[in-house]
Amino acid sequence: MRAITEQQKQEAIAAFAYEGTLIADTVYGSGHINDTFRLTFAVGNMGDLDVILQRMNADAFPHPEQLMENIAGVTGFLKKKIIARGGDPERETLNIIPTVDNKPYYRDTNGDYWRSYRFITGASSFDQVETPQQFYESAVAFGSFQRLLADYPAETLHETIPGFHDTRARFAAFEKAVREDVVGRAAEVQKEIAFFLERKETACYFAGRLDRGELPIRVTHNDTKINNVLFDEETRKALVVIDLDTVMPGLVGHDFGDAIRFAANFVEEDSPRADKAGVNLNVYWAFAEGFLKETAATLTPREVETLGLSCFALACELATRFLDDYIVGDKYFKIKNAEHNLVRTRCQIALAKDMLLKIDAMNAIVMDYYNRYR
Repeated sequence: MRAITEQQKQEAIAAFAYEGTLIADTVYGSGHINDTFRLTFAVGNMGDLDVILQRMNADAFPHPEQLMENIAGVTGFLKKKIIARGGDPERETLNIIPTVDNKPYYRDTNGDYWRSYRFITGASSFDQVETPQQFYESAVAFGSFQRLLADYPAETLHETIPGFHDTRARFAAFEKAVREDVVGRAAEVQKEIAFFLERKETACYFAGRLDRGELPIRVTHNDTKINNVLFDEETRKALVVIDLDTVMPGLVGHDFGDAIRFAANFVEEDSPRADKAGVNLNVYWAFAEGFLKETAATLTPREVETLGLSCFALACELATRFLDDYIVGDKYFKIKNAEHNLVRTRCQIALAKDMLLKIDAMNAIVMDYYNRYR
């Protein structure tokens, strides 16, 4: 995207229904998709008020109007649920600041889209899981998100990234890349290709169950990393799920499986020590407990029985994307060196293999907590 000019930013600031006098304006956060600023306003005798202003990345999300329609609908629904249970809607969900003409976004004269949220004070996020307890707290947050939205009409949501977790389509794209072999790399990764082709049916298991109507479509977050949860700085308890750009219709296993794939691996996602990769059952245990403590009463038995295997499916899905990108010449994912995508692929394959070895234990953990909390 184009660099933001000061004139463009000031135009955006003027478009939102802020109160008070702007006294501070700083770049905020470490995100790589949207451009984010923290603005501070002096509001008379009320003191200072902080807000978040973001320019949305239309390259990543080509339909910002639909994206904001999703977020406005979901956060409005959450606010009502939080108030009904006696919670704090100012801190337990995102609060959109409207434009002066009462819209949830602003399109500037350059054609870029902006949005604004109330800043949640006294809250922090973490880029990596530091302890099982911390991961448990993030699971409580994502589980609560699922539970509160269990009766939201998921079919009314737009797909902000069409086919994001369409595993069949991901495999089809991968197989096409192998056939075409545009940069001549397929020969060197035959072992990795064979792994995916041999396990395609297992990885795409959920698509078949969805086709048969055995799994319900739910509101899913689709980016269940710990850095998308804010923690209260005093209590260290999970406070709110953020970054709702990928909220879409999906399966509960997408959120559960991706959280485990990302955080319960013994090594980093792109570790060159694939031999050390594997699912840490202590970390898995912590997430399963927190998630099912919140969701057990709303999930169907058929959904619950898929949670363990969802971790394998999500690891395979991402691994095929990494290998697809390597085979076509590294067109999508940012890389640090020529074999970065291959390293990522091998690490995810090792994780997926270990998940299959431990699948009975993973399923038993899930069922134990399901039976305890439903």
